[in-house]
Amino acid sequence: MPDNFLEYEMWGKNALYSEPLSRGSEKMSFPIPTYQSLIGTSESIYWKPTFKYIIDDLRVINPIKVESKSMRPLDKRLALNHNTLAFYTYLSDVRYQVRCHIEWNLQREDLAADRNMKKHTAIFKRALKAGGRRDLFLGTRECQGYVKPQAFDSGDGYYDNVTSQYFGLMFHGYNYPSDTGDPMLSVRMDAPIMKNGVVHFKRPEECKIVQPIRKIKYTGGHDQKLFESVDDLYQQMVRGDDK
Repeated sequence: MPDNFLEYEMWGKNALYSEPLSRGSEKMSFPIPTYQSLIGTSESIYWKPTFKYIIDDLRVINPIKVESKSMRPLDKRLALNHNTLAFYTYLSDVRYQVRCHIEWNLQREDLAADRNMKKHTAIFKRALKAGGRRDLFLGTRECQGYVKPQAFDSGDGYYDNVTSQYFGLMFHGYNYPSDTGDPMLSVRMDAPIMKNGVVHFKRPEECKIVQPIRKIKYTGGHDQKLFESVDDLYQQMVRGDDK
């Protein structure tokens, strides 16, 4: 396996992978994690703007089960009174294996000197052994997740002998200007298929269903003046601009 490929296992008591554009009412989870949620999981383990993650495969280990919980909506627009309850449908007792790889973020040419693949994969593996650098959530904040190093094909999976399973049209992810260089923020959709317990995700540019949302201003990149030089700050002080 190439140096830039990474594997890990994640699990938790509950997960909620819902459509971000429809969050605001009673939530219902997709049957499997979305591509974008797995990007978030990987970035919680270790992230730098030098690179970006590409999710290749997801292996579903435990059977897909759901459970409903009554929740009090935090958004006052949804709550008729203090006794209003919303029913959220979560995935229960989830466990997955993830295979992904790192590619350089070509929108950040200012970080080209930091493109050392062995360094970043080594840091990722150390962070993975420690459970990640940041708190990890399975789709939403109330669903705590955990990760550990694990080979992708290790152990038995519930769907290993299921030839094919179709999940219908699902949210795939967002096209952010920081990744594409296009000022238009767009949403991608795809219809993943699980074969023998493994879902192979399409790359973002391979998704055919893309819906533009709005143009947003990208404030990063190599052409953005992110820091002021010491000489500029000194000249400002001499002129009295800091008063």
